[in-house]
Amino acid sequence: MREPQEVPDEEHEQLLDRVAAIDVAKASGTVCTRVPREHQAGRRLTRVWDVDATVNAVTELGDHLVCQGIEKVTVESTGDYWRIWYYVLEARGLQVQLVNARDVKNLPGRSKTDKLDAVWLAKLTEKGLLRPSFVPPREIRTLRDYTRMRADLIQERTRHWQRMEKLLEDSLIKMSSVASTLTTASARDMIEALIAGERNPRVLAELARGRMRVKIPALVEALTGRFDDHHAELAAMLLAQIDGLQASILTLTDRIQALLEQLPAAQAADGHDDHGPGGDIGVPAAVRQSASAVERLDEIPGISPEIAQVVIAEIGLDMTRFATAGHLTSWARLSPRTVQSGSKSRGGMTGKGNPYLKGVLGTAAAVAAKTDTFLGERYRRIVKRRGKLKAMVAVARSILVIIWHLLADPAARYQDLGADYHIRIDRDKKTRGHVRQLRALGFTVSLTPTT
Repeated sequence: MREPQEVPDEEHEQLLDRVAAIDVAKASGTVCTRVPREHQAGRRLTRVWDVDATVNAVTELGDHLVCQGIEKVTVESTGDYWRIWYYVLEARGLQVQLVNARDVKNLPGRSKTDKLDAVWLAKLTEKGLLRPSFVPPREIRTLRDYTRMRADLIQERTRHWQRMEKLLEDSLIKMSSVASTLTTASARDMIEALIAGERNPRVLAELARGRMRVKIPALVEALTGRFDDHHAELAAMLLAQIDGLQASILTLTDRIQALLEQLPAAQAADGHDDHGPGGDIGVPAAVRQSASAVERLDEIPGISPEIAQVVIAEIGLDMTRFATAGHLTSWARLSPRTVQSGSKSRGGMTGKGNPYLKGVLGTAAAVAAKTDTFLGERYRRIVKRRGKLKAMVAVARSILVIIWHLLADPAARYQDLGADYHIRIDRDKKTRGHVRQLRALGFTVSLTPTT
């Protein structure tokens, strides 16, 4: 018989005596409590009732659950309807866990009603069979609202520019074929001149600035079209929308910066200890200064201050919520997945994960892939045998691992291993292998480096 392996329990896998669960709907929720039955050892008392999804009703429910001595409350993640239950009960001091609906499906053959779903949730909770979802603390949730709104407005601004390009194509203006993007100052001046009534292609082309002036002959041809008054009216509306979105984006950015400055954990560490992963080893004294979380993440290739803000808003600053870097990458769906059945193993899909986090990490990975750094070389090594998409995911995962170490230790600073890191490791490994083989053949090996 093979040696058995010990599988440790997760932190959430513990038996509980007093639990509650809520099957969430839009206007109400079905609550189920399970507690020990008095005077009958080993028996359970189950109660089920409906509660309106209002602050007063949920607050009253929280008081009732506290009086019942409930140890944990499970709320199913249903749209955004779970928020009032989670936030109010959490504020009342109860231990609330949010669970993915995929993990709490009822067994086949059982009837599907709100009452039975609530009872099923409570039974799973008392036996520790539910894995809670990550819900950051209140201040991080506030920051996340601002960063997500900014991301949504940036996407909306991009769509308006795409509509502008489509409008210019309808007027036979081929500006986007010459200019790299319509967001440049030169393209903006030309569009505003078209709106103002200027139709002369030569005059419009002369509005080009900087390096765009070498393209004036091509611009003259591209600006020759049939831009009329109705195009001008629509273009003016689009520019007004774009300017309004831009102003809102700048306001959100200022507010995000202010919120980060109010978070003590996001500020510079007082000490300069080298006990963290990487520490300050090899970092010059002029560089080895206290820095905020955003500044330290900004040192990673591909990470900008805006991306660092989004990362902090999505995963928070308390890395004790993720036991290891592997737990964080697994939660973000950036870890390789293996599906095993018997003697067969195959790779699985990483999964969707957090779209905002995966989006910015993908952007950071694409930027880092073009650099002469460890991350850039890692991309080039993987892309040869696994393709671009898998290489990009691998680099994104490496970036997230680095982020975990930096946030886990406020005194740690990023230090690039260098693009030749793998070459150095391979050279030493090959040398040791050759020496071992020669010694096995009975030779005495003495290595002298060539000059």
